[in-house]
Amino acid sequence: MSRSVADEPPAPERRVARTRAGPYSTTEWELLTSLPGRVIVIAAQPGPGRPPRGVTAGIAGLDAVAAGRAFDSDLVRAVVAEIYARHDGASLPAALTELVDVLADCRRAVRVLDRRADPADSAAYRQWVQSVAARVCGTASGALPPGTLAPAERRLLDRLGVALGLR
Repeated sequence: MSRSVADEPPAPERRVARTRAGPYSTTEWELLTSLPGRVIVIAAQPGPGRPPRGVTAGIAGLDAVAAGRAFDSDLVRAVVAEIYARHDGASLPAALTELVDVLADCRRAVRVLDRRADPADSAAYRQWVQSVAARVCGTASGALPPGTLAPAERRLLDRLGVALGLR
């Protein structure tokens, strides 16, 4: 093991450097990179008229996040790269996964994107986050035909769409 000049152990190496796309502050970048995961949690939570979800819902959400790697948006690809670069294993505090908080942060993200992002990147990011929720909601089990959403699922997606400025 090598030592520094001051005979201190070297700093641990990071496998992947932090990716920061564009002119975002650390707080704004954290908002943009944490929002997709929080949307997965919200969309997977059971609620009135919404059945409990299993592992399939989480996997569908992660697949939707990963699909962002193929988006024609530097911002979306940078956010996905940052999500996959994190190795801290930290879980989200419960307060951060309440629907009202996630909707408020969706509106905050839209304001950040309006100020700082290229309009095409802004639209791509907002649509991608909505698609993450739609993939999770589409995993609902029950008597509905495949591809059909329950009214509660549609309401959730509508509320997210409004908060993301898509409706």
